[in-house]
Amino acid sequence: LSEIIFSMILSHRLVIGFQKMGPQSLVSQICSRTSQASKIRQENILRAQEARLAGRKSVNCDEISLNTQLVWKFPEIVLKNLELRNSGEESKKSVYKIGVLMEKRNKLIAGRDAALNNRKKLSTEIGKLLSKKLNEEADKAKEEVTKFKAEADKSNNEIDALDKDINDLFMRLPNLLDSRVKQGEDEKSNELICEWGAEYVKKGEDFLWHDDIADLLKGWDPVGSAKISGSRFSVLKGSVAKLERALSQFFMDVHTNKHGYEETSVPLIISQSALEGTGQLPKFEEDLFKTNHQVGGENSYLLPTAEVPLTNLYRETILEEKDLPISMVALTPCFRAEAGSYGRDTKGLLRQHQFYKVELVKITTPQASMEQHEILTSHAETVLKLLKLPYRKMRLCSGDTGFSARMCYDLEVWLPGQNSYREISSCSNCGDFQAQRMGLRYRTSLKSEDSKKTKATIMPCHTINGSGIAVGRALIAVLENYFDPIEKYLEIPEALVPSWEE
Repeated sequence: LSEIIFSMILSHRLVIGFQKMGPQSLVSQICSRTSQASKIRQENILRAQEARLAGRKSVNCDEISLNTQLVWKFPEIVLKNLELRNSGEESKKSVYKIGVLMEKRNKLIAGRDAALNNRKKLSTEIGKLLSKKLNEEADKAKEEVTKFKAEADKSNNEIDALDKDINDLFMRLPNLLDSRVKQGEDEKSNELICEWGAEYVKKGEDFLWHDDIADLLKGWDPVGSAKISGSRFSVLKGSVAKLERALSQFFMDVHTNKHGYEETSVPLIISQSALEGTGQLPKFEEDLFKTNHQVGGENSYLLPTAEVPLTNLYRETILEEKDLPISMVALTPCFRAEAGSYGRDTKGLLRQHQFYKVELVKITTPQASMEQHEILTSHAETVLKLLKLPYRKMRLCSGDTGFSARMCYDLEVWLPGQNSYREISSCSNCGDFQAQRMGLRYRTSLKSEDSKKTKATIMPCHTINGSGIAVGRALIAVLENYFDPIEKYLEIPEALVPSWEE
C-alpha cells in the first residue's frame, strides 16, 4: 500500500510540474555524490545539464548522468532504463522512494536555510542593540538566535539521516544505457559486430575439451585442488602451468610495449569504499569473498578484478585535462564467489573461484570516451589476433549489460572442443557512473555562452575497463585450438614462443 501511495504522490507532482513549466523549460541540476574520508558519502555537486524533452518521446541518455537529482526530477527516464535492463521490482520501488525522500529533504533544506537567515539577521541586530545599551532587548534576541541555531542543527541532523537513506537506495541503481545498446532480455539478443579468423576455425568430432587435453599433458590436478580448496579451484602443473605463465607475460608485454599502458601492481585486499566506487557493492556482495581484515574501520574483500584498485587509485582526485587519458594495466589473480552461478560451466577450467586476468583501465574525458572505449577494445582484440585465435565481437543487449556499464563489448573466442564461442574478454564504457561514486574528476576550461571568456570547470571523468585478456580463458583457447588430437601434441602459438622460451 505504501508503494502505491509513493507512486501516486510522485506522479501527481510530476503532472503539476509539467503543467506549470512545460517540457521545453525543464532543466535538471545534476547532483553527484562524492566520497568523504574513508566512507562514500554523496554530497551535492551541482552540474547544469539540460534535458531537452520537447518533441521527443524519450530522452537520449548519452547526454545525461545518473544521480539523485535525475531520479527525483525525471523518474520516468530511470524507470525506463530499469525496464530495459530487466531490473527487479525492488529497483523500481527505490526510484519512487528516492523521489519522496528528496521532496522531504528539499523542505528540510528550505527550513534550515530560513532558520540560518533569521539567525544571521538577529546576530547583526544584537550588535546594534548592544551599541545602544539596550541589553534586555539584546538578551531576547540572543535567545532567538539560540532557538534558530537549534532549528538549523535539527534540520541538518535530519538531512544527514535522509542522505544516508537516499544513498543506500541510489547505490543499488544501475547505470544508464548508451543509446546504441539494443533492447533484449539476455545473451541471445546480443548484437554481432564482427568476426575475425574464419580461416583458423577448426571443427570436427576429434577435437577435445581443454580439461581432457590438460589430463593428457599431465598438467591438471583436480583431485589435488579439491583436497586443498574444494571445488572450482585448480592446480596446474608442468607444461600447462608454464603455458599459463607465458600467456600472462605475453599479454603484459604487448599492452605495455606496444599499446602504451602503465604496468601497475596492486593489493589483492580491497576496501568496501573502493568496491562501492566501481559498483560491485552494495548490490553484488554475495559474489565477493569477504575477509576478516579491516581497512580504515571498513570491511574488506578479495579482489574480484583489477578494475577496482586501478580505478580507485584516483578516487577523490582532480586531474588535469592535459594528463588524460590515463592508461593502466595489471596482472592479478581474481576471486569470485559467484553465488548465483552454481551448476553453470562446472566442467574443466571455465568458471573458477580464482583465476588470473590482465585488466586494462582508461580514465578519460567525456568527449574522448567513445573513442577510447573502441581503442581499448581493439587492444584486447590485438592479442587474440597475434595468437591467431578466431573470435567474434558482440555488443551486449540491454538485459545483458553489466551494472556499471553504459555499453559493453564481449569478445568471444572459438573453442573447437566445445564447438562454440565463449567469452574471453568484456570491455565496458562506464561513462561517469564510477567517477561520480568515487569523486574522480578533472579540470577543464569551458567557454561561457554569453562571452568569449573561458572558465575553469571541474567535471567527472569517464572510466573504461576491459579484460586484456582473461588468462584462464586464453589457456583454454590455446589448448583446444592448438592441440593435435591425432598426434596428441600441443603446438605453441608462434607469437607466444619468445615468452615460452623465456
